[in-house]
Amino acid sequence: MAFEDRPAVYAAWGQLNGAIKAGMDLRRYELATLAAARRLRSSYCCLAHGSVLAGRFGEPVAQIAADHRTAGLDEVDVAVMDLAEQVVDDATSISEAGLQRLRDLGLSQQEIMDVILAAAARCFFSKTLDALGVQADSSYSELEPGLRQALVVGRPIAGS
Repeated sequence: MAFEDRPAVYAAWGQLNGAIKAGMDLRRYELATLAAARRLRSSYCCLAHGSVLAGRFGEPVAQIAADHRTAGLDEVDVAVMDLAEQVVDDATSISEAGLQRLRDLGLSQQEIMDVILAAAARCFFSKTLDALGVQADSSYSELEPGLRQALVVGRPIAGS
């Protein structure tokens, strides 16, 4: 386990992530997290959250991962994923006009904050796992090849 030397940090991560997820629609959380994980090139997190989107919500994850703007998502989902990517890429570039776009699409200030929190928290977790050399579990090798290929964006799956 990546956090075996720091179990208190892992427990705190679990509490933080749980608090973020508790305030969000789960599908939106997974979309924001997938967008952030892809930008971070975290295969571990892409595989985990992409699998949830595919399995629980029946989303076309390979298409979403390839280009969420052309995957048939609605305008709110695209804007959420764009914001999550922007948090990862350069949070200082997020403008009031960009946030207003989300408000104009019907998101509340709390919903916008939740997307930002999900993406920022993903930065901590993904970067920690990647810096420690953690690979996604070998069970992900059993995913449909196209989906697996779309979600392995950094380190390979363990045993690959």
